[in-house]
Amino acid sequence: MKIMALDLGKNKTAVCEFTVASSDVRHVSVKTRRAEIEGLLDRLRPDRVVMEVGPIAGWVSDLARERGLDVEVANPSTEGWRWRNVKKKTDRLDALKLARLSAMGQLPQVHMPSPAVRQWRSLIGYRDHLVGRRSAIKHRIRDILLRQGLTLPGGKKAWTQKGLAALSAVSADWADCGEELWRGELFTELKALGQAMELVAEVQEKLDALGEADERVKLLRTMDGVGPRLAEAVVATLDDPHRFGNGRQVGSIAGLAPRGYQSGQSQRMGRISKAGSGLLRKLLIQVSWLGLRNNAWMRETYQRIHRGIKTRKKIAIVAVARRLLVVLWAMMRDGQRWRRPQPPAASSEPEQRRGLQAVREFLGCQAAPR
Repeated sequence: MKIMALDLGKNKTAVCEFTVASSDVRHVSVKTRRAEIEGLLDRLRPDRVVMEVGPIAGWVSDLARERGLDVEVANPSTEGWRWRNVKKKTDRLDALKLARLSAMGQLPQVHMPSPAVRQWRSLIGYRDHLVGRRSAIKHRIRDILLRQGLTLPGGKKAWTQKGLAALSAVSADWADCGEELWRGELFTELKALGQAMELVAEVQEKLDALGEADERVKLLRTMDGVGPRLAEAVVATLDDPHRFGNGRQVGSIAGLAPRGYQSGQSQRMGRISKAGSGLLRKLLIQVSWLGLRNNAWMRETYQRIHRGIKTRKKIAIVAVARRLLVVLWAMMRDGQRWRRPQPPAASSEPEQRRGLQAVREFLGCQAAPR
C-alpha cells in the first residue's frame, strides 16, 4: 500500500509518500492550489490520502474521493496526536507522522461530510457570527449613552421599532452633531445596526428555506421547545446518525461528555470536555433553559438532577442538554416523531432487599442483624 500524507498549509503543502511494505519515505512540496493537488494525485496515484482536518481539507478530500481514493482525515486535537517533549517539529515530520499512524491503523479520524453539508454548516456558523456582530453593536450603543448619563431599558424593548425611533431622534449626522460628537457616533452605530439586522434576516430566510426542504429538520421540530436554529444545527452536525454507536459518542460531538479519570481504585468523572462543536453546545444549553418552561420532560429531568441544591444548577442544565441531544439523535436515527420518554419503574422494597442479600453473599458477609 502507498500512502500519501499531506500537511496542508495556506500557501504550501508538505507531502510524504510512504510505502507500507518497505517503509520507504519520499518527501515533496507543492503549492496549496487546486491544480497542483490534482496533478500530484494523478502523478503519484496513491492507495490512500491522509490529511489533518481544517478549512482546506474539505476540497482536498473531495478531489481524492473523485478519483476513487481512500481518504482519512485526522483529528489532531486528541491526546495521542499532540507533540510533547520533542526536539524538532517540521511540516515534513507532521506528514510522516500522519502516514505512520495511518499505516498502523492508529490515526484518530473525523467525519468529513459532503460539500453541501459543509456549506450548510458554514452558513449556520455565519449566521451566528452575524448575530454576534449585531450584539456587539448593541453593546456599543449602550456604552455611548452610558457615557452621557443615559440608560436604555433592558431586554428587547430598546430594539423595537419604537425604541430605535427614539434613538434615531437623539442621534445626529456628523455634519450636524457640532461639539456633541457622541451623537454622530450613535448615528453611525445605528446605521451599522440596521445593516446587521438586515444581514441576519437574509441569512435566516435562507436557512429557513433549507430547513423546510429537509425532512429531518421538520422531524426534530416536533419536539416541544426545539426551534429551527437548534434543529438545523443538530442535523448538519450529526449528518449521518448511524455513524454513532451510542449516546456517549453523540454527547462527545458537542463536547458534553464528562472527562474521566481513573487510577487504581480511584475513578471519578470531571467537567465536560468542551471538545466538540461550540455552537451546537451553546444552542443546546440555551434551548434547555427555555425548555424548562414549555417542555415537561426537560423540566422533570432538570428537577431530578438539580434536587433543589443551588450549586447543582449548571450541572443539571448541562445534563439536560446532553440528554436532549441524545433524544434528538435517536429521533433522527429511527425516523420517529417526538414522544415523551417514560420514566423507569421504581424497584419494589422486597426486590431491593434480595439485591442487597445477593451482594452480601457474594462478598461473604453476613446479613446485618435487625
